[in-house]
Amino acid sequence: MVSATAEHLYHPYRFSVDEYLRMGEAGILTEDDRVELIDGEIIDMPPIGIPHTGAVKRIANLFGRQLGDRVVLSVQDPIRIGDFSLPQPDIALLHPRDDFYASAYPEPADILLLVEVAESSVRYDREKKLPLYAAAGIMEVWLVDIPARKLTRYSEPSADGYRSVGEPDDLGKVTARALPNSPIDLDGLFG
Repeated sequence: MVSATAEHLYHPYRFSVDEYLRMGEAGILTEDDRVELIDGEIIDMPPIGIPHTGAVKRIANLFGRQLGDRVVLSVQDPIRIGDFSLPQPDIALLHPRDDFYASAYPEPADILLLVEVAESSVRYDREKKLPLYAAAGIMEVWLVDIPARKLTRYSEPSADGYRSVGEPDDLGKVTARALPNSPIDLDGLFG
C-alpha cells in the first residue's frame, strides 16, 4: 500500500504545447512520428489506413470545391487548444485570414467545423478528442465512422460534452451550423 505522502510524490508529467514543439525542434519528435498532444500527454496514433485517407481526401475535395474562399481548409494540421493540447483533426474549416494562419496555430475561436474520420480510432475520438473539443467551445464536430458507415454530428458544446448529437437525414445535404447557406453533398462518402 502506498502512503498518502508517497502518492503526492508520483504523478504523470504533463507536457505543454511549447515543450512539445521544442521536442520537434530538437529532433526528438519528427514529422514521421504519428503523435498528438492531448491534455499534456503525447499520444501515439495508429497508422492511417486506405479507407481513412480516401474519406479525408473526398471530404476535403468537396469542401474545397463547394466552399471555395469562404473558409480556410486545413487538412491534418494542428490546432491549439490551451496550453496542453495540440491535436491534429483530419479536417478543419477555419475563418478566412489573410495570413492563412502562418503566424499562429488556429484556436477554438477560429474554427467553423472540425471533421474527424475514424477507421480504427472511433472510441478514442469519441471518448478523448470530442470532450476536449466540447470543453474548448468548438461549435461543431462531425465524426465519420468508416466501419459503421455513418456520420454523427456534434454541436452545442459544454464543459460536459456536446449537448446535441445526431445523424443527418440526408448525406446529400449536410450543412455545418456555421455555414447555413452551404449544404455539402456527401452522398458518395461511403462508396
